[in-house]
Amino acid sequence: MASFVGIDIGSVAVKVAVLRTAYRKLQLVGLACVDLAQAPSPEEAVKMAVGLATGGRGAESISTALDGARGAVRVVTLPASVAKQIREVLPFELDSQVPFDMSEVVFDHRVLTTGRNAGTPPEQLQVLVAVAKTEDVRSRIDLVKRAAVHEPERVSVGAFPLANLVPVVPGLADGTACIVDLGQKASELLVVKGGEPVFSRTLSYGTEGLPQSASRLARELRVSLAAYRASGGPAPDRVYLTGGGAFVSGAERFLAGELEVPVEVLQAPAVEIAGVPPELVQQMPRFSKAIGLALGLGPKPLGMNLRKGPLAFERGFAWVREKIPVLAGLAAAILVSFLFSGWAQLYAKGKERDTLEKALAGVTKEVLGEETSSAARAQELLSKQTAGGDEDPMPHADAFDVMVKLSEAIPESMVHDIEELDVQKGHVIVHGIVGSIPDAQAIQNALKNERCFQDVKITRTSQVVGGDRQKYQLELDVKCPEDIKGGKKPAAAGSAQATPSASGGK
Repeated sequence: MASFVGIDIGSVAVKVAVLRTAYRKLQLVGLACVDLAQAPSPEEAVKMAVGLATGGRGAESISTALDGARGAVRVVTLPASVAKQIREVLPFELDSQVPFDMSEVVFDHRVLTTGRNAGTPPEQLQVLVAVAKTEDVRSRIDLVKRAAVHEPERVSVGAFPLANLVPVVPGLADGTACIVDLGQKASELLVVKGGEPVFSRTLSYGTEGLPQSASRLARELRVSLAAYRASGGPAPDRVYLTGGGAFVSGAERFLAGELEVPVEVLQAPAVEIAGVPPELVQQMPRFSKAIGLALGLGPKPLGMNLRKGPLAFERGFAWVREKIPVLAGLAAAILVSFLFSGWAQLYAKGKERDTLEKALAGVTKEVLGEETSSAARAQELLSKQTAGGDEDPMPHADAFDVMVKLSEAIPESMVHDIEELDVQKGHVIVHGIVGSIPDAQAIQNALKNERCFQDVKITRTSQVVGGDRQKYQLELDVKCPEDIKGGKKPAAAGSAQATPSASGGK
């Protein structure tokens, strides 16, 4: 749960707002206002106001702002091609537009999207820039650091903190609205279009001198809005009053008549209020800028932050030391979660192992005849049952063996020719030519004695046309005893030895 503190240091008073954030929840837990006349110095006034708003607990994250008179706001038009180098290009564009030496300033910018002025080509970018002297920003940082003991993380300027109210104040994100922060000696004006700030100006008149100065204040408001319209912006749909001047009697009616635009007091932010005195809740518009500063410490702020370049905020060791208890608690929670997760996984694996062992015992008893839950023992039993049962996929006798045995069966004294030898799926057909039928029968008888030859028989004989020799057709099946019994193929020494050719000439 983070705590955000917004410190609005005005010309006559210091106003502080404290917001506390939780998961998707925002609470306003403290408001305080201390007149500068009640304190010996501005530093003491800030210290008193922070103490009252936080209840003496101090601040975790702080945001503050410079007076708008100490800065300058410009809208710069750039080519869309420099979108990734805007921060490098802006100093050259601003050099002739601001009354400061660019080597002595810090600046922040926003690229306008929904709030672009009418007539801007799509190939160009409109960039809203806020500039202030580095010395003034550092002075404000040092003042808050001495008073609140912590450096401010953000330093805005002028009325830009009011832009952070857009997400929490109904109606601000619709159309074009003008917010006027009426102070006692000066006022701040901010124009919000489509939910983003597009124009800001500081007015030299406030509520001091009213009602005599009312016409001059109205004139400055008209001139400022005219300047915004001259740059291409539309006329505001409505004007909201905030700050101490919002409670001046008749201010809304008077300014509505002068500006010819509906004027009303800015509504209270839609946040939960906890522990804030009722009398301060009724004066909520007085603290609008301080609340906007506190909101700027949250995600996606809409205002400006001048803590850039040499003034960029860096969290020191003191902040880390303050967070050690929280970090230690998170580390302990992570460790406990890790240990519990590891134990849960081991427990689940153990249960799964038990289930698998029971299943293995049942299967081994049914299939292998012995109940065992050991994978090694099951593998041993399986190996014993399958040993010797694996048949060699290669044949024990092939076509080459048939040729060798046929050649051995033909005597050297016999003239024999083979016309065709066909071996398919263990069945052999031999077409040969011999001198006589008894010669063919001699070959048949010799082949019958071979252990791998089954059903050897001469199926047909005929006389050679134009000669006295005999043709014969011999058929047999190649099937060794090993093929039937699953035995291993014996080493065939005879097959490996050189044999006479059976193709003819014998």
